[in-house]
Amino acid sequence: MPVLQVFWAEDGGLPANDRGLAYGDGLFETILMVGAQGTLVRLHLDRLIRDAGRLGIPVSRAEVQDVYARAASHYGSSRADTPWVLKLILTRGAGGRGYRPDPDMSPNLLVSASPAPPATPVEGVRVGYSRIPLTVNPVLAGIKSLNRLEQVMAARELSEDVFEVLQSGVSGDVVEGTRTNLLLQTTEGWVTPPRASLAVAGVMRDWVLERLAARGEFVTERPVLPEHLTGSSCRAFYLMNSVLGVVPVRNIAGRDLPVDGGLATICDPLETLE
Repeated sequence: MPVLQVFWAEDGGLPANDRGLAYGDGLFETILMVGAQGTLVRLHLDRLIRDAGRLGIPVSRAEVQDVYARAASHYGSSRADTPWVLKLILTRGAGGRGYRPDPDMSPNLLVSASPAPPATPVEGVRVGYSRIPLTVNPVLAGIKSLNRLEQVMAARELSEDVFEVLQSGVSGDVVEGTRTNLLLQTTEGWVTPPRASLAVAGVMRDWVLERLAARGEFVTERPVLPEHLTGSSCRAFYLMNSVLGVVPVRNIAGRDLPVDGGLATICDPLETLE
């Protein structure tokens, strides 16, 4: 197996001919850290290795685990108990011209750190609907790849008053936010868009669904329409993100929603620090 090449952002970053830069040929993970400990680390690294396999990028769990440990120590030692974000960008490697990759190239891993975003308000956030539709190639569904132009274009619609915008699929169903997965609590139970419809299947989503299942609460995966979010059966609507946690929505496109912060208490990612 080719040897993983590790690059540290402060040392200059990836080579100019890296395929991640040229074609978005790679993956990334953002891990919430506190000091030298990370949240949901197992799920993050599992996804990185699983999706690298789906793309045919040769990297082992041992290699990535070693880099993670080095990064946690390297950046975390100077941050004590301060929250920060570790970003891992894995690409197929550098070299060549054109789309067809060299089967023998070594993958690259870029490691960087940044401050954590501010905590979200406990009373909930305002969201809107994006004008940018979300198209999901079924072969790439759920993969947190470097190809995120639809999310970038939708994120341009964000403002100080709008925390997130929701993107819809070709059938009009609400699929996800620019950086969040969705969970709806109704009078009949919990509902979330099907995994196969997602551009990014978040690790926070996986963990929340695991926690709800462990509590004996039933979660249905089915399409979510705009009218489901504002209808009388809606008890609460949440955004999920491994850095932001579980965020209740109090208003969507000018319409107030019922707010219940209980899920954020049940599913606190800081409980998973390791």
